[in-house]
Amino acid sequence: MSASPTPAVREASARYVHLPACAGTLVDSCVLIDVLADDPNWADWSLDQLERCSQQGALIINPIILAEISPRFACAADLEAALDSLPLVREALPWDAAYLAGQAFKVYRQLQGSKTSPLPDFYIGAHALVHQLQLLTRDSARYRSYFPKLALVAP
Repeated sequence: MSASPTPAVREASARYVHLPACAGTLVDSCVLIDVLADDPNWADWSLDQLERCSQQGALIINPIILAEISPRFACAADLEAALDSLPLVREALPWDAAYLAGQAFKVYRQLQGSKTSPLPDFYIGAHALVHQLQLLTRDSARYRSYFPKLALVAP
């Protein structure tokens, strides 16, 4: 008996999803952590992808991505100094992404997920989808499952 694939989030309204060419790259926290911590296994790959993606358009982070990397720093000034070395543009989380994140969470719960509130990845994936951004990540499985139309840059 084969397992059925994870149901994708249904985009209930065209208001929430527009899929023309990517306008930039949303950079997932795992990629930034690789670079900032000089991860021996992933830093080179992450740096190469940041360089490649920066040649295609803006490299973007949002408040959730910033929150995910902030525990690695003793104070906000240290975090800001580390981020200054990267050509990142900060964007607010779009309101329309909240709806899609909620829909992804609904599917997650239907599949017996144990978390009681939407996961950061749902907001990150929804942000990229709503703003027609590709997502640079090493953690592609969840994004592929819940946002199958999202353009990913992943190993």
